[in-house]
Amino acid sequence: MPGNPRAGTAQLMELLSVSLGVYYGDFTVAAATEGLTASQGKTLTVLRRGPSAMRALATTLSCDASNMTGIIDRLEKRGLVRREPSPTDRRVKNVVLTDEGERIIDAIRAKMHLTLDGLATLDEDDRATLAGLLERVFAAAPAAIPPTSR
Repeated sequence: MPGNPRAGTAQLMELLSVSLGVYYGDFTVAAATEGLTASQGKTLTVLRRGPSAMRALATTLSCDASNMTGIIDRLEKRGLVRREPSPTDRRVKNVVLTDEGERIIDAIRAKMHLTLDGLATLDEDDRATLAGLLERVFAAAPAAIPPTSR
């Protein structure tokens, strides 16, 4: 493998695949303990970055706009999000995370034991390196991964 950059890339793709599978499995189980589907939990996670228009949420989460409406309806019924008019376009409704929605995301992340245990094996330098590498690898998707504050 050392002389073959494609083999290295294939190995990294496999490691990313396994890592994301573990992360999302962990996330899905933790979200379920809060009575949420994985899609509802992911929606709250995206909204933690700030308010979003419904169409932008659907694009970010790669789902149909009608499906996004159902997800938001259920989250709003539980008091985890609210809809409000966009300050720049009154025809657009933004979805905003409530304090309760914020609390639920914190609770989900606190229950992601596989992920937390894995990250706990990293020291501060390792964490900074990992964050920098992930930012570089996914730089083409700036809306999906917010830069870390260092």
